[in-house]
Amino acid sequence: MAKRPARRPAPARVHSPAAPCPCGLDASYGDCCGALHQGRAAATTAEQLMRSRYAAFAVRDAAYLLRSWHSSTRPPELSLDAGIRWTGLDVLGGTGGSAFHSEGTVEFRAHYVLDGAAGDQYENSRFTREGGVWVYVDAVPEPGR
Repeated sequence: MAKRPARRPAPARVHSPAAPCPCGLDASYGDCCGALHQGRAAATTAEQLMRSRYAAFAVRDAAYLLRSWHSSTRPPELSLDAGIRWTGLDVLGGTGGSAFHSEGTVEFRAHYVLDGAAGDQYENSRFTREGGVWVYVDAVPEPGR
């Protein structure tokens, strides 16, 4: 089997504050996920955090992804693939995760293009509060895996 060449790490992508937010909500990046990425706001729900994490992948903000990851499951570093272009997000459902909950899940499908081919990633993610702030924990294991 041929070995795939190593991908180069992706530098942060400049995203205009006035541009539409990559998370898919009807808001500008600066008023939506950009405010979370810059620390001007904090996610009030698990879904808002998940959307902001998707947007962080889209704009290649590895520092935000690490900051918003639970301390028990956070990797020591994160290198984002420059070859992936994230193209859309579908939120499929969830449990808990409101401003009144301490845990929740968000089920989603994220769309991307890699090497000219469209693909998608499905995940049902677990979120909890750590120090009062919503953080990503991990993926809910799929039944039978």
